[in-house]
Amino acid sequence: MRQTTIRKSISCSGIGLHSGKKVHLSLRPAPEDAGVLFCVRDEDGSRFLKPAPDAVRSTRLATTLARGKDAIATVEHILAAVRGMGIDNIRIEVQGGELPIMDGSAAPFVYLLRLAGLQEQGRARRVLALKKPVEFVRDGKWIKAAPHQGFAVDYAIEFPHPLIGRQQLSFDCTPESFARNVAKARTFGFLHEVEMLRQNGLALGGSLENAVVLDEYGVLNDDGLRYKDEFVRHKVLDFVGDMAMAELPLWGRFEVFASGHALNNEFLRHITDNADEYLCEMHLSGVGVAAHDAPLRPAVAEAAIA
Repeated sequence: MRQTTIRKSISCSGIGLHSGKKVHLSLRPAPEDAGVLFCVRDEDGSRFLKPAPDAVRSTRLATTLARGKDAIATVEHILAAVRGMGIDNIRIEVQGGELPIMDGSAAPFVYLLRLAGLQEQGRARRVLALKKPVEFVRDGKWIKAAPHQGFAVDYAIEFPHPLIGRQQLSFDCTPESFARNVAKARTFGFLHEVEMLRQNGLALGGSLENAVVLDEYGVLNDDGLRYKDEFVRHKVLDFVGDMAMAELPLWGRFEVFASGHALNNEFLRHITDNADEYLCEMHLSGVGVAAHDAPLRPAVAEAAIA
């Protein structure tokens, strides 16, 4: 399996969740081994930010990537789309300090990536693979992970709300399954939380056009839900995006309960800070078929996959 980028550049504009102002996004091809690279563009020029677990400055409302004075907010949905669609190398240029919230899901970004097209490159894909099980538990919430050839999630949430309750989703990430089952799930929040955020000058761009909002009994959006279990699907989307803060695509099977951006980032920092114990780099090549649950080999090994 070889690395990929997009075939051509593509751009769009939208509203920022935090500022409520118009922001601009451009997606551009990137060379082999470049990975995902963000570019902050403003009147002072362009500066580059590389996703990394320790580059996450804030996890309130969304995930914010930062270095020094430069920051880009709400990066998780575009990162989920990039990883979900199997793109290794891409340059993401942002004007306005945050990604456009679009409709609150990753579907508009998937649409843009498909319009740009996919370009196979010459070098073998590189991934970070879990090489031993790990459990990360905080205050009754947890992420448990184990080696797996691919990226799979068993995710459960539980909210004391009549429309949510306990929801669970098992998801094996491929471009097809991501676009069909996860990408369209929108971010959600509760009316009393939205009102409090607005009073504190936060989420100024949030609306029923880009989020599912619930009162005590049901959904306020006129169009209702896209899926009966849209809430857990969006949590899976966020998890894919937050794990994409790793230097390379991450391989493993993840069992998750009630996690959010903060716990996702704590978990990712834990396994990358202890990479010698938990992770190995693999280079994927060949066209043979490997069993999904076969043991993962050392970093220097070549993995033959379907």
